[in-house]
Amino acid sequence: MGLTAVQIAEGLDHIAALHPAMAGAIGRVGYPEPRIRATGYRTLLRTIVGQQVSVSAAASVWAKLEALLGEDMPPSDLLEADFDSLRACGLSRQKQGYARSLCELVVSGELDLDALPPDDEEAIAELVKIKGIGRWSAEIYLLFAEGRPDIWPAGDLAVQVGLGKLLGLPDRPSEKQTRELAEGWRPHRGAAAIFTWHCYNNPAL
Repeated sequence: MGLTAVQIAEGLDHIAALHPAMAGAIGRVGYPEPRIRATGYRTLLRTIVGQQVSVSAAASVWAKLEALLGEDMPPSDLLEADFDSLRACGLSRQKQGYARSLCELVVSGELDLDALPPDDEEAIAELVKIKGIGRWSAEIYLLFAEGRPDIWPAGDLAVQVGLGKLLGLPDRPSEKQTRELAEGWRPHRGAAAIFTWHCYNNPAL
């Protein structure tokens, strides 16, 4: 599971003690709610389904997949489903390729989502073996599903904008600057990432 409300608050309080701007921002907008996803292959499959489509469209595709494969959606069953059946659920040829890549890695045992490496970079390297799962998707999985406390998705636009707002920067920081600015926040950058999303559209900042 993801970081709890207590873990987020403790992480942010640690950073706030070092960084007055963070303390001020927390005072204005409060602590963010936890963002929690289930661990396992279904969360990654849902990530693939949701790529480049609206939330409602993704929910529709997911409901059709559940109707076809059952709520558990065993990866072996998805691999056995034919192209037209998956197409009828709303999965394009490209997304079917991504979904099959995920299922093949899980079924073969090459990807064990119950035993990802404890080192964050090594875990990201395992996850990006899945076609269609890039660094950002891997980081989001490790933060929201596994609750790894030091994940910092510096390439995320909302993280960059939120960080710029809470630090009072004149411009949105680049990915490189976003990484550098949070270097001193280890090992609590996961809480900081969740807070930047909380700040992204907050009128109080």
